[in-house]
Amino acid sequence: MLRLGWVNIVIAACVLASVTALGGCGQFSPPYLKPLSAQTQAMLAEKGMSERSPILVRIFKSESELEVWKAKDDGRFYHFKTYPICDWSGKLGPKINQGDRQAPEGFYMVSAPQMNPKSKYYLAFNIGFPNSYDRAYGRTGADIMVHGDCKSSGCYAMTDGVVEEIYILAREAIAGGQESFPVQAYPFRMTTANLAKHKDDKWYGFWQNLKEGYDYFEITRQPPKVDVCDKRYLINASFVGGTRPSATGACPAFEKLPVQRAPRERLQEASAKSKERTAEVGLGRPLGSWFGLTFGPPKEPAYQAFTLGPATPATPVPTPTKPVKAAAKAKAEPKQAAAPKAKAWSAAATTVTAEK
Repeated sequence: MLRLGWVNIVIAACVLASVTALGGCGQFSPPYLKPLSAQTQAMLAEKGMSERSPILVRIFKSESELEVWKAKDDGRFYHFKTYPICDWSGKLGPKINQGDRQAPEGFYMVSAPQMNPKSKYYLAFNIGFPNSYDRAYGRTGADIMVHGDCKSSGCYAMTDGVVEEIYILAREAIAGGQESFPVQAYPFRMTTANLAKHKDDKWYGFWQNLKEGYDYFEITRQPPKVDVCDKRYLINASFVGGTRPSATGACPAFEKLPVQRAPRERLQEASAKSKERTAEVGLGRPLGSWFGLTFGPPKEPAYQAFTLGPATPATPVPTPTKPVKAAAKAKAEPKQAAAPKAKAWSAAATTVTAEK
């Protein structure tokens, strides 16, 4: 009996130690309640950002990248981090119908009810498809998410670790008072050069419309005011008399709001930060490709030549005709003075130099 008692005490102690260890590691904390990692908190502090300041999300299909921007005290947004999209399905262009496995493009808003802490894809948030623009064209679909698990059938899929950080950033922004945060989904970075490459695409007109919102943010570092009327996105406008527009009807009378450009140094800082996207991600290509996963249309490879410096042609070896004759002559006249010998070798050297 005494031995049995000691055995029970040892077992109980082991169980208690295991529970304590797991609790200390946060194993019993659901992912959606986790705090930001110490590394991410330090990065926020380094950039002068707070955890609960508003966020803005930009998605670029062709580049397979998702950006998070954070607001500062001046009301403008600053680039925080770029994350690799592990997988997205479909091709460049908007989502049309339920079941077409196409990831959408456009301007969306995400509020607290759209956050899904118990997603079967780890963590997720619903981007809000279809919006009023999509409904104006009769487009159908639902539950279009940014989620984990690195698998997509119409959504933007991240790895679990990546979506966890994005989810926490969104959760903290909403907890800090941001009622909803913008999600801007683009086919590619909407530069004039990139758009020109797709001038023959059937979605060129739609992308021109998206570029208006892209350009506004690039210039001001503030989210554009987005309305929908006449089946178009109307960017940065105020309707006369407070009239509410209809997505399918003609646009009521409106005035364009003043564009408050971001200070030049702010734009330069943001441009420099955008060049560090690959370094922040730590990958030369989107994460899904490391595992052989398919994530959108293939991209044309870019090749760069690599050399070790200018090529130096080999110096041709001269044919020693005259020196050989001079040497033969020297053998035939062994009793000549040393001075003529030197003269003969000097002439030979001159001959070799000339042949080069």
